[in-house]
Amino acid sequence: MVALRNDEPSRRLEPAANRPRLAAPAMTPAIIRRQVVLEEMDVSPDGRFAIVVRRAVGRADRYVSHLWLVPLAGGLGRVRPITAGYVRDSRPRISPDGRRVAFRRRRYASPSAVPTLELLDLPARGLSRERAASWTLASPVHGVEALAWSPSGDRLAFTTETDPTRFLIPEPGGAQGRSDPDRSPLGRRIDRADWRYDDQGHVDRWEHLFAVAVRRGARPRRLTSGDWGVLQPSWDPDGQSLVFAADRSDQADRRPRQTIWRVGLDATEPVELLALGGNASQPAISPDGRWLAAVGVVDEDPLDDRSPGIVIAPADGSRPGVALAPELDRPVGSWVDTDLQGWQVSARFGPFWAGPDRIVALVSDRGRCLPWQFEIDPATGRGSTEPRRLATDAAACDHLAVAREGGRVALVGTLDGRAPELMTITDGRLVTRTTIGSRWQAGVRQPEMRLLLAPGAGGPIETWIASPPGAGDAALPAVVDIHGGPLGAWAPAPSLEVALLVSRGYRVILPNIRGSATYGRDWIRPQLGDWGGVDADDVHVALDHAVGLGLVDSRRLGVLGLSYGGFMVNWLVGTSSRFGAAVSENGVADQVSAWANSDSGPDYCRTSLLGDPFSEAGMLKLWRQSPLAHVSDVRTPLLILQGEADERCPKADNEQFFVALRMLGRTVEYVLYPDEYHVYQASGRVDRRIDRMTRMLDWFDRHLAHDGAPAG
Repeated sequence: MVALRNDEPSRRLEPAANRPRLAAPAMTPAIIRRQVVLEEMDVSPDGRFAIVVRRAVGRADRYVSHLWLVPLAGGLGRVRPITAGYVRDSRPRISPDGRRVAFRRRRYASPSAVPTLELLDLPARGLSRERAASWTLASPVHGVEALAWSPSGDRLAFTTETDPTRFLIPEPGGAQGRSDPDRSPLGRRIDRADWRYDDQGHVDRWEHLFAVAVRRGARPRRLTSGDWGVLQPSWDPDGQSLVFAADRSDQADRRPRQTIWRVGLDATEPVELLALGGNASQPAISPDGRWLAAVGVVDEDPLDDRSPGIVIAPADGSRPGVALAPELDRPVGSWVDTDLQGWQVSARFGPFWAGPDRIVALVSDRGRCLPWQFEIDPATGRGSTEPRRLATDAAACDHLAVAREGGRVALVGTLDGRAPELMTITDGRLVTRTTIGSRWQAGVRQPEMRLLLAPGAGGPIETWIASPPGAGDAALPAVVDIHGGPLGAWAPAPSLEVALLVSRGYRVILPNIRGSATYGRDWIRPQLGDWGGVDADDVHVALDHAVGLGLVDSRRLGVLGLSYGGFMVNWLVGTSSRFGAAVSENGVADQVSAWANSDSGPDYCRTSLLGDPFSEAGMLKLWRQSPLAHVSDVRTPLLILQGEADERCPKADNEQFFVALRMLGRTVEYVLYPDEYHVYQASGRVDRRIDRMTRMLDWFDRHLAHDGAPAG
């Protein structure tokens, strides 16, 4: 059994180096226009420098991002931007010789504004000259998605959405889909349940794999095709084939399960290498070509209480995969909730081979996300030692890269309450190497964070308390904020909404209630099929603990949550009268309708044991876990916020709750944001994010009889 320490029963975070002093002004929602996010990165093969993506708000409130060079060794100059312009640069990948960086670029001046594949030549020495111009290697019609260098550096692989279309009805004259980009399609003939996905809308085309020689004028070659999509391509060490994740089953839309495949540069039919009982993803071949590492669950048809781990299998597919550390009981990947990470790009968490006998990946544990090392026997592919953390800081990392030579580990993530920066590891501690991601925090007041353990029935509930600086232990109006998932967890770094509430004089209670995957299987299992049961009990226990310590004015309590947190808000206001105001965002009110209305509803409900509509018992189980069943008991003033394009928790669900409350004559408002998806509070249009934050703050001020004046 891997030893997992819980040695932080109650402490305050040490102030970050750039944490503002008490005299700093209070934060307002306008801070969103100043917010900067370091959101992606790669490290050079020799570990001497990294390239990081810095995203900010540009003109016309559009998000712009550029590549910055970060020296990690002497003689390489200063931290500086190497791209510029009214563009969204992303997905940097440094070539195997360290001389070039490939990346995606979206040019806002372009009418199509789809991402192209760009190359930027880096100087051989010094890396300190002024910015050079990039050049376009590939510009597919529907844009570039994932990309990867071949081991020799002479080719790049990329994915792009391709024809034929999946559901679009051909227009008269035989035109497939839309002949005019400003014209809506004739229609969609849908015969699969996977026609939509959050943050994408209609999935009209699959992503497929292409390879292109790294020279001007080269034409990409298509390597895969079919009614399925390619994810996470990675090269074999011989440079003659690639591995990737895909779900090619004929029931992929009904029982999704990704497996790992290999395809050669000759574009022959892909060969399946690894199939598990659950999903397999993030494939990576060892440097000697012998072993395939992936992230997944070996158990057949796993439920949510089985966390994905590192799986090892022969790279030729000759034997089934085995879990590398089956006793770890923590998920590989970034499973923590802090929107300081931006939530506009997918996390890059490994596995990365740091030699033939070591793998490094991010693991989420107790609300933190840190790099872990897994050692294997290259002869057998079995674990040779127990996995271990490479750092123990209060950090939430979401991007990881490992240098091919020497194994230097570089990360992007939060540390304590600081916004993401690029970090490396020295003597088991994270060392911050940049300041370009968190300077914006220095001009405004930040929360003081304290970690408490509330005595819950299932064990101690780790609960972060965010307070105004200098507030001490005075009883303040408070808002309990509930994380998403329910498999997520609050991190040491507070989300932007928490900082804004604190600036208004509130304490914010952030409990990691039962259901969070970052606390292991025994913390998840009691919540399966019992939404509104032990999880709701834990919310009350954490809040009671804060009240009992004298930190909270029990007469002025609010509750806030997004997604599953929105479900919990809807549930709590129907089953409790202790809250004076509530804000529910993109949540769930009716599990019966959510089963089919959500883009992932049937499989989500299956793995979380929520129920199904195929029997009276299954339907009643869904209804028993539906806040709508308690709508008549809601007396708390409720603000419902909703992204209109949300496919994960669609608007129809919250509209049922709103209409019912309106018919009952209760105090309720419903705010609908056009074109916005599930996590628009972090990734949506800037003015809508500001409006959302302003309405949330004003709602609590209005109904908690709080003057909104910042504490201190």
